Amino acid sequence: MGLLSNRVDRASLKPGDHIYSWRAAYVYAHHGIYVGDDKVIHFTRRGREVGTGTVLDILLVSSGPSQTLVPCETCTPPEEGHGVVSSCLNCFLAGGILYRFEYSVNKALFIAKARGGTCSLADSDPSDVVVHRANYLLENGFGCYNVFKNNCEDFAIYCKTGLLVLDEGAIGQGGQAVSIVGGPLAAILSTPLRFLTTNIYGMAASALVVYCASRYAADIGSGMRRDVVKVSAEELTRRLANGLLQVIEPPNLPAPGS
Repeated sequence: MGLLSNRVDRASLKPGDHIYSWRAAYVYAHHGIYVGDDKVIHFTRRGREVGTGTVLDILLVSSGPSQTLVPCETCTPPEEGHGVVSSCLNCFLAGGILYRFEYSVNKALFIAKARGGTCSLADSDPSDVVVHRANYLLENGFGCYNVFKNNCEDFAIYCKTGLLVLDEGAIGQGGQAVSIVGGPLAAILSTPLRFLTTNIYGMAASALVVYCASRYAADIGSGMRRDVVKVSAEELTRRLANGLLQVIEPPNLPAPGS
């Protein structure tokens, strides 16, 4: 496993693998669960890989794969009301490179990773359980998409572990979102350390330490979180249906170029 990510070939894939592919300029990665027969189940925002409901979507959509006007015959369009979809591996990758998300990594390797969204300290459940969760959520949904609180990585991590981050009734966030927030946050939090050194390299090292520590503490497998619970897919959808779990979806904005 490399320090940046774990590139794999198609022949090595097994049902239940959590896979992902970086989009243009490594702005973000799209995650999903490989369920066999060249199929991937993944979570989208009404068919789009990512969205915030803000002007940031202009950057995200431009970094994502281009949308073809001819639908793929083997891919399943999203059901009304939720964005869990089944796609062939080619459509999921959209011309990108295939990577496998790793679980049960050791602490040293996790901390050494330059960016979140590639591995977790948490243990994965058996592959048949993972595939069951993905297929169940394909039929029943995973709530509203939210790029920071309930995204494609959160979906894949839940399928692999059955773990949810519950904070006042809201589903939590995965490592990719933590990295996006954690970088600037680390720079802010390390500012008081400027009094300990006037060297720019020392300040950069201080920011890196804060960033790595925040990533470690935020991981669902670190043992430091008290808001992580194990929930079955059936119980998850029951809670969503009854309003016991709520994710606020950003408002719709016109699509870029419309």
